[in-house]
Amino acid sequence: MASWGALALGLLGTNAPLLAEDAANANGTAGTAKPPGRVVVLGDSITAGYGLDDPEAAYPARLQKKVEAAKLPYTIVNAGVSGDTTSGGLRRIKWALGPGADVLVIALGGNDGLRGIQPKQTEDNLTAIIDQAREKAPGVTILLAGMQMPGNMGADYTTAFQALFPKVAKAKNVTLVPFLLEGVGGDPKLNQPDQIHPTAEGQKIVAENVWKVLEPVLKK
Repeated sequence: MASWGALALGLLGTNAPLLAEDAANANGTAGTAKPPGRVVVLGDSITAGYGLDDPEAAYPARLQKKVEAAKLPYTIVNAGVSGDTTSGGLRRIKWALGPGADVLVIALGGNDGLRGIQPKQTEDNLTAIIDQAREKAPGVTILLAGMQMPGNMGADYTTAFQALFPKVAKAKNVTLVPFLLEGVGGDPKLNQPDQIHPTAEGQKIVAENVWKVLEPVLKK
């Protein structure tokens, strides 16, 4: 994997609009509209769409289009904040969930690794995020996106970092997205000049990586 540069800071994270379809009861009269389920994506600059000309090119917005194409009653909420770490995610998880969520996708940890934060601290933060999410939204289904570090972080560190995500997923009984940037990380053609943030084409692949795991969950 190519060496990655320092992470730029910024902020971009808007909630997708909520949509609801009116239902009719068995007699054909108008029923009470049922709001769509909420899928909250808690992430960093990759989730927020840092560096993209069009925020709709970020993978949460692409997931929304997939949801709509599949005619599934869900709204994707982009809770990505550029520069965020797992510590930041832990501080804001209950706020980010808002009124609650049916599904939570945790896509944090990349900045922890780039800053050399000890994997055990990242592991503890992710565990606490999951615990607080379940406290805030009992019954929420949680997906955890795995991350990896480039080789220049050192073999011991990269191995320990990569292993923490499946470890947390197994311990907390959540579904693992094996590697958020599978097929994208380290590819100059799919990343912006900093070699950290995916281009619009790279974001398409990121969306596919998440959708492979998210779609079966939403269809249950």
